[in-house]
Amino acid sequence: MVLALALYACFRLGSWAFDQLIGLLINILIAFFLALAIEPAVSRMSARGMRRGLATFLVFLVVLVAGAGFVVLLGSMLAGQIVDMVDEFPKYLDSVINWINQNFRTDLSRVEVQDSLLHSDWLQKYVQNSATGVLDVSTTVLGGLFRLLTIFLFSFYFAADGPRLRRALCSVLPPTRQAEVLRAWEIAVDKTGGYLYSRGLMALISGIAHYILLVILGVPYAPALAVWVGLVSQFIPTIGTYLAGALPMLIAFTVDPWYALWVLGFVVIYQQFENYVLQPKLTSKTVDIHPAVAFGSVIAGTALMGAVGALIAIPAVATLQAFLGAYVRRYDVTDDPRVHGRHLWRRGESVLSRLRRVTTKAPGNDGDADAERPNVPGPRV
Repeated sequence: MVLALALYACFRLGSWAFDQLIGLLINILIAFFLALAIEPAVSRMSARGMRRGLATFLVFLVVLVAGAGFVVLLGSMLAGQIVDMVDEFPKYLDSVINWINQNFRTDLSRVEVQDSLLHSDWLQKYVQNSATGVLDVSTTVLGGLFRLLTIFLFSFYFAADGPRLRRALCSVLPPTRQAEVLRAWEIAVDKTGGYLYSRGLMALISGIAHYILLVILGVPYAPALAVWVGLVSQFIPTIGTYLAGALPMLIAFTVDPWYALWVLGFVVIYQQFENYVLQPKLTSKTVDIHPAVAFGSVIAGTALMGAVGALIAIPAVATLQAFLGAYVRRYDVTDDPRVHGRHLWRRGESVLSRLRRVTTKAPGNDGDADAERPNVPGPRV
């Protein structure tokens, strides 16, 4: 009884500790995958004589500069749109009031509507609630910045001390297990880095294509919108394409409603080109997994860890698939014409005859030439 109570107490203590540290564990997991993504670049720079810590710092500096540039471009675009909306608000209000007066035979004026809005109880309560919620927003922003700093620090240490960390982990394992751990680590580095680099290249191509379209249509803030489309469509799985295309369509609608339709058509056409032409060529050697498996892994990752799970699901599944591929024995499979879309058997043949002719070529069935040919296994599917 004492042993059972002790085990139950340890279980409760471990559950409590896990609930308290779940945020830190998720940050460490994100930092680990980020370190795996930048380790190929760090290793190449280190192989040329640069210290590993300095190489890691330079890679992170490039990432931070690129992220800051994206935030500045997007922020300037949003600020410009907000200023334009504020300037044009009286005109929009006048048009709405005129439409109401014409259709409902009322006698409203913009001054009366503005006074009623400014002195309404709803607006006053909203301002009070917003003022009291400023502290909560500030706390959330500071917490997000602290979490981002924690992720960058852990990922910096993981990338800079990658070889030392691998040696420390392998030192507590027998030699047979050490080889498996090192092989799994190398596969994870290759798949994660290849996934992010291929996504980055596709984001660049997508941004350039949409930038050309927006410049041709004369849509304002074309550089910021192109960067937005490229990054969001590639690094937010499943729904990223729709989120990325919504903002350019909205901005194009303010210029001309027909431009929004042009942008929608281009987004749909480019997405098909990317799915069937561009993406298979770029990701065939990095994360060669079936689209259904990728979609299911994204859904499972989102259900388990939210947005973080959606981002790391595909490289994690690709790593697991590549690692298990070395331990799964595969056999030769008889060629099936339906796999290649061909119809090879003769008309009038029974199913048993077709199967017998495909699996084994007996002497005398297909002439003298086939009689002298030895039995060979079918090609691999």
